[in-house]
Amino acid sequence: MADNITAQSKIVGRQSVLFQNSPYIIAAASIAGKKEGEGPMGAHFDVIQQDPLLGKDSWEEAESELIRQAAEKVLEKAGLKNTDIRYLVGGDLLGQLIATSFGIAELEIPTFGLYGACSTMGEAISVGAMLVEGGYAEKVLALTSSHFAGAEKQFRFPLDYGNQRPYSASWTVTGSGTVIIGDRNSNHPKAGEASVVIKGITTGKIVDYGIKDSMNMGAAMAPAAFDTIRQNFEDLGVEPSYYDKIITGDLGYVGKNILIDLLKEKNYDISGNHMDCGIEIFDKDSQDTHAGGSGCGCSAIIFAGYILEQLRIKAWKRILFIPTGALLSQVSFNEGKTVPGIAHAIIVEAE
Repeated sequence: MADNITAQSKIVGRQSVLFQNSPYIIAAASIAGKKEGEGPMGAHFDVIQQDPLLGKDSWEEAESELIRQAAEKVLEKAGLKNTDIRYLVGGDLLGQLIATSFGIAELEIPTFGLYGACSTMGEAISVGAMLVEGGYAEKVLALTSSHFAGAEKQFRFPLDYGNQRPYSASWTVTGSGTVIIGDRNSNHPKAGEASVVIKGITTGKIVDYGIKDSMNMGAAMAPAAFDTIRQNFEDLGVEPSYYDKIITGDLGYVGKNILIDLLKEKNYDISGNHMDCGIEIFDKDSQDTHAGGSGCGCSAIIFAGYILEQLRIKAWKRILFIPTGALLSQVSFNEGKTVPGIAHAIIVEAE
């Protein structure tokens, strides 16, 4: 397709949508934990919490507090009230989305709870953008979160157990990221900053390569990232160079290599413009996070912070943002099931 994609239909190819009235990201906010704040991305987060419990009695309550603070922060930055938001879309890693439901209850915003594991920010932005572009909402708040201790407790071992972590394991990010998606009339960028537009999406499907190791999420998620990215290229008829950056969620060092190799087998080379949030969020040498970062909050806080900053200053013109998720639960893992993956891609441009 031409450099400025146009389409008679919103439905493009097998899995993609291109918006005719593109929605805008009108505000974003990120709340990060202490370890995340000490990493290379620390300067780009709105708030860094020094207390992992955020003054609460449990890890689950702490994650709800992260979400509450992120939602209130993005409303503050946008100059909006909760009553200005038509829908809230989002979720988290905890069972039945309890971090989200308890965290946002007081906002009293009509809510769609989503579960895409660590791909949830991509899913939330996708659904929010379709709601706005379809005329069903003027403003939608999309969010997600994760918490290291809460995820360890649910999916692996409580912290008191003190188990050894293999080098393939990633470190679940403590953080919550949120954006407000609005129509053109809602968009009021700061002087000197570019507007950020959601041009389209490619919705991922469940991909299962038979991985059973819950301590190697990169290997489980990389095939799903490969499938969605390849489908985006095919649906739009573009090459990797169409994007200034192709940004995956939390594949880490293991998953990144697998992704690049899988795409090369299909004659797509993204090694020159690929970035992974799980690699960028921690310092490999000094922070001892093994394969890198993961969790819903990983890609969410980097997107709400660093990535949007780069678009607003036009350091990047066009990106493909692909949060990645591993679809396992305590039940499926204990029953010896595989770990399927999913990845959702968002086309975001500076205007």
